[in-house]
Amino acid sequence: MIFTLFLLGLVYAIFVGVLFAAGAGAGLIVIFAVVLLLVQFFASDKIALATIGVKEVSPAEEPELHGIIERLCVQADLPKPKVGVIETSMPNACAMGRSRKATTVCATRGILELLSPAELEGVMAHELTHVINRDVMVMTLASFFATLASTIAQFALFFGGGYGSDEEGERDIMIVVFVSVLVYAVSFLLLRALSRYREFAADRGSAVLTGRPSALASALLKISGTIERVPTQDLRRAEGMSAFFIIPARAKKSLMNIFADHPPLEQRLAALERLEAQLQGTA
Repeated sequence: MIFTLFLLGLVYAIFVGVLFAAGAGAGLIVIFAVVLLLVQFFASDKIALATIGVKEVSPAEEPELHGIIERLCVQADLPKPKVGVIETSMPNACAMGRSRKATTVCATRGILELLSPAELEGVMAHELTHVINRDVMVMTLASFFATLASTIAQFALFFGGGYGSDEEGERDIMIVVFVSVLVYAVSFLLLRALSRYREFAADRGSAVLTGRPSALASALLKISGTIERVPTQDLRRAEGMSAFFIIPARAKKSLMNIFADHPPLEQRLAALERLEAQLQGTA
């Protein structure tokens, strides 16, 4: 994960250097980047929660879910987050928030009805590990320059012609567009790799926190098998938030794992099986 973040930082440093070299205004770049970063950092989680229809629930409404999260937070020495439920039959869970004190852990109605208490505990421990590792903040900051590159490319394509018709100006615009597209493409691949690494880390954190890797493995199998039967329209509504769910919400499986934001299920189950053997002292 550290190496992937280093590569992202290197790509972004080159990107900014090319923008300056192409004659882009330093002041304009800085102002635009700061505004975009603030919006993405402070508002992205709220927008995401509203998009997927999260409703905050009280302990009286969902006592079992609150009880599981409270026990895990005590074990992990973590402030108890807000607890939300998404009213959909799709079995899944996610955690949103830029810090440990401003986090919402969510479960869908489908996952609450599908899993046993031990399996649900494994899933919630996975989500709380994301909170412990500050994964949402890491992914938000890591994706910032990819968003910036995409916006600059679109801006240059649609409005670049208004800033001059000389050959040098057109060449500079094309350089900015080309580099922005290239940065976005490289960032896309690196962000997918980073996302897969954080899922492995969250699986491991869940196994250590609960002491039962097999419970999480069982939950992953159940969720994956049930998601395949969820109506396509329900999956498409949640597809934009797929990277934050414990199992990707997609109408179609990816043909190439390099573009996936989650590791293959088989690899996750194999890693949990190794952890189970280690914890039992048979490895």
